[in-house]
Amino acid sequence: MKVTRIYTGDDNESHFEDLDVPLKEGVYGSISRFVPVKGVAFRETPLGAELDFHNAPQRQFVITLTGIAEVECGDGSKRRLGAGDILLADDVAGHGHITREIEGPRRSIFLPLPEEFDLAPWRA
Repeated sequence: MKVTRIYTGDDNESHFEDLDVPLKEGVYGSISRFVPVKGVAFRETPLGAELDFHNAPQRQFVITLTGIAEVECGDGSKRRLGAGDILLADDVAGHGHITREIEGPRRSIFLPLPEEFDLAPWRA
């Protein structure tokens, strides 16, 4: 399973990184280990909304349920995230990123992570 990570590089700009969630065969399909989260928040954002350069307020997964957002990193790269896409917003410092709602309304779920969450097993 793929996750798009947005993080702050040594240049103080946001960048994308592709991660693979390790899955193992279970009784009913493949499953990952549990990821600890600190809560859940739900958001609905209207079509055409734009949030200029900003940082993630904390390390968090953002899972898009409906709609499409375009995320632009400080390095100029852009990605579109739609239904079922998972973003790990990990750029809590630096210049940040822009989020534009290009199909909507966009509904998403936010799952904040503990600071000590280790990504090493997710890197391909």
